[in-house]
Amino acid sequence: MAHDSDRDGLISIHELKALISTGYCRDIPAYIAEQILRKSDVDNNGQLDFDEFYTMSLHHKWMIRNLLTRYCRYLVPPPKPLEGDEPDGAYEKQMSICPPPLTMVIFSIIEIIMFLVDVIYFQDDPNHNQRLGESTNGPAATLCIYNPYKRYESWRFLSYMFVHVGIMHLMMNLIIQIFLGIALELVHHWWRVALVYLAGVLAGSMGTSLTSPRIFLAGASGGVYALITAHIATIIMNYSEMEYAIVQLLAFLVFCFTDLGTSVYRHLTDQHDQIGYIAHLSGAVAGLLVGIGVLRNLEVRRWERILWWIAVIFYFALMTTGIIIHIFVPDYFPKPEYN
Repeated sequence: MAHDSDRDGLISIHELKALISTGYCRDIPAYIAEQILRKSDVDNNGQLDFDEFYTMSLHHKWMIRNLLTRYCRYLVPPPKPLEGDEPDGAYEKQMSICPPPLTMVIFSIIEIIMFLVDVIYFQDDPNHNQRLGESTNGPAATLCIYNPYKRYESWRFLSYMFVHVGIMHLMMNLIIQIFLGIALELVHHWWRVALVYLAGVLAGSMGTSLTSPRIFLAGASGGVYALITAHIATIIMNYSEMEYAIVQLLAFLVFCFTDLGTSVYRHLTDQHDQIGYIAHLSGAVAGLLVGIGVLRNLEVRRWERILWWIAVIFYFALMTTGIIIHIFVPDYFPKPEYN
C-alpha cells in the first residue's frame, strides 16, 4: 500500500501525520470531503479550520464515525481470510424464502381450525358454562386428544397437538412456533423443521404416557419446546458459521432455565396445576437430539460427527424403549376403554 511506509498493513499515527503534512489526504473521495465541508464550514470560506473541525467532531460523532469507516475501507485493504476458513455470517447467508417457510403456518392454521370447530359446536349450548375453548368434549378434542384409555388409537400420540384448552394456551403456542419455526425453516427447509416438530410432539406424549400413564394430554407444547432446543442444536453444530452465536446460545439457555425454574415452582406450589411438564421436557430433549441429527451442518468437523451419532443413537434408543414398554407391558397402563 502506497501510504504504509513500514509495510505492516497498518497506518500508524506517525504515518497519518505524515500523510496530512505532505498533502496525501487528497486521496479522500470527493463526496466525503464535500459532506464534511457542507456540514461544518461555518464561515462558508470553502475550508475547515481547526475550530470548525473540532466543533464538527463534538456535534456529529455519528458522521465522523461513518465517514472515517468509509475512508478506512478505501485506504486499508481488508485482511485475506485463511484458505478454507468460513467467515462468521455464513449461516445467515443460507437463508432462503424459496420454497416459502409455510410449514409452521400450515400446522398453526390446522390448530386454529380445530379450536374453532369446538368453539362453534358449543356456542349455542345453554348447558355449556366453560370459558372460550376450554372444553375438551367437543368433536375435535374428543377425536384428537391424547386419551390414556384409548392408546390403541395410535394417532392420538400425535393428533393431541391440534387440541388446545383455552385461547391463551393456543395463542402462546402459535406465536412461539411460528417465529421459531420460520427462522429454522429459512435455513433448514420445511421437511427438517417438520421432523423436529413432530418428533417433539411424539416424545411429549410418549414421555407423559410412561411417567403419568393416566394423564390426558392436549396442546402442541412438546413440538414448541422441540423447536426451542432445535435452535440450541443448530447453534452448537454451526457455531463458527453464525453471527453472534454466543449471544443467541445464551438467550435460549436463559429462556430454558427460567422456564424450568418456573415450572418446578408451579408444580410444587399449585396443587391444581395441570400443565404437562413431562411433555415439555420430553419435547425439549427430542428437539435437541433430532435437531443435531437432521438440521443442516454447514461445515462438518470430527467432533460433530461423533456428536451426531450419539444424538441419533440416543434418540432411537429412547423411542424404541418407550414403544417396547407400550407393547409388551400393557398392565402398567390403564385398562383400555372401547366404544
